[in-house]
Amino acid sequence: MSQNIILTHQEIEHKIKRIAYQIYETFVEEESIVLAGIASNGYILAEKLSVSLQSISPIKVILCEVKIDKTNLNSEITTSISKEEYQNKGIVLVDDVLNSGSTLMYGVKHFLDVPLKKFKTAVLVDRNHKKYPIKVDFKGISLSTSSHEHVSVVFEDNNSFAELS
Repeated sequence: MSQNIILTHQEIEHKIKRIAYQIYETFVEEESIVLAGIASNGYILAEKLSVSLQSISPIKVILCEVKIDKTNLNSEITTSISKEEYQNKGIVLVDDVLNSGSTLMYGVKHFLDVPLKKFKTAVLVDRNHKKYPIKVDFKGISLSTSSHEHVSVVFEDNNSFAELS
């Protein structure tokens, strides 16, 4: 199967900056927010969004890594920060690619155990193949693909890219 680059490094950088501005507009009244990235690529994207967001706004960003077993979504979900640290805060749950929506849906469910000010979702690539009624608030690109195709995002220092295979 052939591989096609759907986002170059520069395009990914532009998408990250645009999403950061959208997050800033949404949370402009907040002193701090939590960027909760789903391990591992979602967390890398959250780190990149944090850098971009802090360069354009005074909002303090709290990074949180969310560990979800994608092969067993009913297993325990863990976070790198305690529930008290994200309670009554605005949260953005971040992942690299939205395929069926199951990972994002279970991630959202985990955070609903505590009261939150505002909850949003962000992905770099939305594949439009949802099995679950999950909506992405901030996305880099929407892509209608067949269910046989695979989208992957590779984050490297100066050569990040997204490909369709």
